[in-house]
Amino acid sequence: MSAQELHQMGVAELAAAIADKKTSSVEAAQHLLARARQHAGLGAYLAFNEDLTLAQAKAADGRVAAGERGPLLGVPLAHKDIFVTQGFPTTAGSKILEGYQSPFDATVVAHLAQAGAVTLGKLNCDEFAMGSGNDNSAYAPVHNPWDTARVPGGSSGGSAAAVAARLVPAATGTDTGGSIRQPASFTGITGIKPTYGRCSRYGMVAFASSLDQAGPMARSAADCATLLTAMAGPDIDRDSTSLDHPAEDYTRLLGAPRDGATAAQPLKGLRIGLPNEFFGEGCAPDVIAAVRAALSEYEKLGATLVDISLPRTELSIPVYYVIAPAEASSNLSRFDGVKFGHRAAQYDDLTDMYKKSRSEGFGPEAQRRIMIGTYVLSHGYYDAYYLKAQQIRRLIAQDFQQAFTQCDVIAGPVAPTVAWKIGEKSDDPVANYLADIYTLSTSLAGLPGMSVPAGFGAANMPVGLQLVGNYFKEGELLQTAHAFQQATDWHLKTPEGF
Repeated sequence: MSAQELHQMGVAELAAAIADKKTSSVEAAQHLLARARQHAGLGAYLAFNEDLTLAQAKAADGRVAAGERGPLLGVPLAHKDIFVTQGFPTTAGSKILEGYQSPFDATVVAHLAQAGAVTLGKLNCDEFAMGSGNDNSAYAPVHNPWDTARVPGGSSGGSAAAVAARLVPAATGTDTGGSIRQPASFTGITGIKPTYGRCSRYGMVAFASSLDQAGPMARSAADCATLLTAMAGPDIDRDSTSLDHPAEDYTRLLGAPRDGATAAQPLKGLRIGLPNEFFGEGCAPDVIAAVRAALSEYEKLGATLVDISLPRTELSIPVYYVIAPAEASSNLSRFDGVKFGHRAAQYDDLTDMYKKSRSEGFGPEAQRRIMIGTYVLSHGYYDAYYLKAQQIRRLIAQDFQQAFTQCDVIAGPVAPTVAWKIGEKSDDPVANYLADIYTLSTSLAGLPGMSVPAGFGAANMPVGLQLVGNYFKEGELLQTAHAFQQATDWHLKTPEGF
């Protein structure tokens, strides 16, 4: 099998090729490691352990030789550097964790390993998952393979860039306010954030505990469904926010027509809600054009478009940027230079050690959010800011439940623009925050949402269509996305040079 064929394969194709012994897990891993080195300038990877990767691949090949088959057996994957991974450094994109190695695997990593997946390496991310462009990494910015002068989105930009550039068939990501969906949109791949609590947060370095959620990023909805099936499931003994909800096979509805549908119109009867607030003046015309074209394709597949309203969409930005920094301030207080992480070389006393270690270890965006969070949680401000934000958060969730009485799925743009130039918004954090206007409300409500490649906008950059479902409706979301991808080829497009 040619090298070109190997890296152009998605998860399902590569698993089948390994199972049928047309290639081996070792061969696939060696080829993808070589490609990662060849395209190191993208900044997608932060760490490798080639000996461990090849040992895992050899073990997978042994299972195949014994007659075992599996949808992930022997398939090389890579993990966002927010998941602790035994044998690999875990830095969360921050200098304060430089050199840290975990003695255990995150639950998500362990679940994928049990399914036979091979860990290729650790992927770059915004520091502690704080950012919309992946230019907040303490190590290097990640470049978008469609235009290396542009951001790949954040915070899971390393994961998105690696999948888009065909350096790995799929990767893990995390979504706190849109950090799977937005980079998936910016790089032309598929990504899904499941219902909050579906995937265990155990071993996932925390940013905002009531929002953080793991999810898969791959080229297609079918591949995302395969990964999510392995990743999700209850973990209530180790994660108090894990849902005691049985694991599911998220591939079960792929290609299945809805009740009363036909082969020509597999989505007949599906009601797609279009929030008025997602198609206003704040969204660039090129993005709206691509999204509208995708929605027209859905109409051909039998879906009906319904106008709805999510009236508190604009409030999601101030609500998120009170709640998330407050939780970040609490979570990041543990990084003080005492037990682990960076410690200043010189200091006068304990207080001075704290100040210098944290000032040297945390980057500007992490420091900004820690200070905001500390302020809103401080005496006299908790009720005025944090408590009020939580009350509005409940109203935002109620808006979605009202909308789902009128539709089955909500659709719209993922982000108001295509990917911007690296550094373009570095001096304007508010402009960065506004890029998450269409994704934050879904995260605040804890709903599943995904990005599906839907065409191209300005400067021939990818545009994603966002699909949002009700709680525990990941299977229906993936079915909806898969039907669209069976009728279009946007998800198969590859950046030039990769």
